[in-house]
Amino acid sequence: MGQRPLCLRGSRRTCMGWSTALGGGAAAPAPKKGVCGLNLKSCSGFMLKTTPKVGCPSLRVRASVSSPQKLYSSKTTQVKSGEEVQIAVLGASGYTGAEIVRLLANHPQFHIKVMTADRKASEQFGSVFPHLITQDLPNLVAIKDADFSNVDAVFCCLPHGTTQEIIKGLPKQLKIVDLSADFRLRDINEYAEWYGHAHRAPELQQEAVYGLTEVLRDEIRNARLVANPGCYPTSIQLPLVPLIKAKLIKLSNIIIDAKSGVICVGRGAKEANLYTEIAEGIHAYGIKGHRHAPEIEQGLSEAAKSKVTISFTPNLICMKRGMQSTMFVEMAPGVTAGDLYQHLKSTYEGEEFVKLLHGSTVPHTRHVVGSNYCFMNVFEDRIPGRAIIISVIDNLVKGASGQAVQNLNLMMGLPENRGLQYQPLFP
Repeated sequence: MGQRPLCLRGSRRTCMGWSTALGGGAAAPAPKKGVCGLNLKSCSGFMLKTTPKVGCPSLRVRASVSSPQKLYSSKTTQVKSGEEVQIAVLGASGYTGAEIVRLLANHPQFHIKVMTADRKASEQFGSVFPHLITQDLPNLVAIKDADFSNVDAVFCCLPHGTTQEIIKGLPKQLKIVDLSADFRLRDINEYAEWYGHAHRAPELQQEAVYGLTEVLRDEIRNARLVANPGCYPTSIQLPLVPLIKAKLIKLSNIIIDAKSGVICVGRGAKEANLYTEIAEGIHAYGIKGHRHAPEIEQGLSEAAKSKVTISFTPNLICMKRGMQSTMFVEMAPGVTAGDLYQHLKSTYEGEEFVKLLHGSTVPHTRHVVGSNYCFMNVFEDRIPGRAIIISVIDNLVKGASGQAVQNLNLMMGLPENRGLQYQPLFP
């Protein structure tokens, strides 16, 4: 079979400019023009046994490049415009891994080079997740067979407790964003208390930077290993950290009621996750101590420069995506709910992904589904001196994979919104 031209930003299977048949036999003649209107004979994005320089700007799905330029990790990495970053996704068959793949489909510089899933090794990704069958992706491999020689950065989407040894064994030049909880808690003794085993990579625990992007972006920018925050901690810390830093709320008696879609419990087959067990209902869990509680308290305590203890109750609600956190706080003397609102508005003014809603608009999970946004608002409680803060996120995007992409953009010296400008899905 003859070789056909390829585009740096697409593949012959998805390029709308490729108008010829894809069957076997001799190669069909190349199309005259792509959808961008360029003559393909002169477009440097198309090649025949050559490496393209510039891709067709109308294409989204990219084919592999013959000899990608290698990027080496340093204290501060700066990726040039148009330069590709080769990505490995570890644990690609889980929800967070699949969401990373979906988000990177429209990222102009992140190219997936390696994808691992031990139980799905050798399978095509599109057969595991048919909604992503249009993407030009490598086959899944077991982690032990993964080749990192041409990889620049890693999204680690493996379950809690499994990533420490794996990340410890990765090449030291790689930039890593870990989506598990394995590096979030800075105190290894506290980690052992909450997760039931000693930390297996304490030296990395000290190196890891907590990845709450809007709060710690300077530290993230210079990091090699970022511990991506949990979903509940993201939705809770984004509104509370600025208010605590400004001493606008009291540190005692912070009460948080949070509700999450069932995607937060993962893709594993468990009786408690069956449709008949969760349909048409809501139930609290982790009442005596959810593992996200110490992570939240860690961030709030650092903001306060003193120990903060919260009352936190998570709830599982019968919907796929989405998370709402309702925070009940006592305001400092002389402070009003309007002051809280104005401070949050000032803090997040100019931020692309954190928005204060107007007036009495109540944040709704449907307003953020499929996006990297966090919407929030502040309300005066009927009890004098108290306020109610409500925030919503998509727990799979801003609460996981979207924030991970945002963090890696920062680590690679790219605009942090790159590949993340998805509008929420509605209805």
